[in-house]
Amino acid sequence: MIRFGIIGTNWITETFINAAREVEDFSLTAVFSRSAETAAAFAQKHQIAAEFTDIVEMATSGLIDAVYIASPNSFHAAHAITCMEHGIHVLCEKPIASNAHELRRMVAAAKENGVLLMEALKSTFLPGFQAIQENVSKLGEIRRYFASYCQYSSRYDAYKSGTVLNAFNPVFSNGALMDLGIYCLYPLVALFGKPDVVKATGVMLESGVDGEGSIVLQYGSMDAVIMYSKITHSSLPSEIQGESGSIVIDKISEPGNVQIQYRDGTSEDISRESNSKSMYYEAKAFIELIQSGRTESDVNTFENSLITLEIMDEARKQIGLVYPADSL
Repeated sequence: MIRFGIIGTNWITETFINAAREVEDFSLTAVFSRSAETAAAFAQKHQIAAEFTDIVEMATSGLIDAVYIASPNSFHAAHAITCMEHGIHVLCEKPIASNAHELRRMVAAAKENGVLLMEALKSTFLPGFQAIQENVSKLGEIRRYFASYCQYSSRYDAYKSGTVLNAFNPVFSNGALMDLGIYCLYPLVALFGKPDVVKATGVMLESGVDGEGSIVLQYGSMDAVIMYSKITHSSLPSEIQGESGSIVIDKISEPGNVQIQYRDGTSEDISRESNSKSMYYEAKAFIELIQSGRTESDVNTFENSLITLEIMDEARKQIGLVYPADSL
């Protein structure tokens, strides 16, 4: 049984808890919040025995083996490093850090303390994505990767009314690229590695974050185009195009319906049934890694997470998106 502590008490944390509780060896034993009242309310709602307002106290309490971090992006590195320095394994919500520099520090802390660090980017653990990996060779020479994730944010209406919530606040290392663009980029990196060229454009909001953007990435014999937005909505599928056909993916963040459309007009359904709780797979993989004594995932590797952040750092540089965390 792996005993988990939780850092962060938002909706994504509740989604993780509901999924992870379906994993046999998951046990939820502690929660951290800066507010004692929030910690108490969250603990009561989810039947958590211990509440903390100090991360060091939670890490040294003897009550947890691992922690799931879903605090604001700008706190990920500090929270993760503190936990790892006290021997706690870390599953950190995407994006794992504000920038590549922070991630390098996190990886160093993981190696120094012999603990597991993994980015909680769910897509790459889903059966649908595994089907893509196993069948992409059927497309022949790959020439283009296209991914789109444009989802109008429920918080954008509040923003337009004059209330800047965390999702649109650069202090918390937020915005469309960090929230949604990463879902387009991480699978690209997992499939094809590091690009040679990154060219980015975006629409900056007055608050100092990006509302939407596009990135074109060039590889030796192919290119990639990604589109992401928190201020518009799109139902476009994503696609990997090869000389013999293409893989059409209904939703890049959660591949469900996945079809190969061959150039000769035939098609092949490579969809795979999955658990309705999509975060189940990353939780299960993380627990199994701990139990097997591993300190790095072979799916969401340090390299994949670092390349993805390096791409986002470059894209942010090109569109003028700067976070306070960048100067730390």
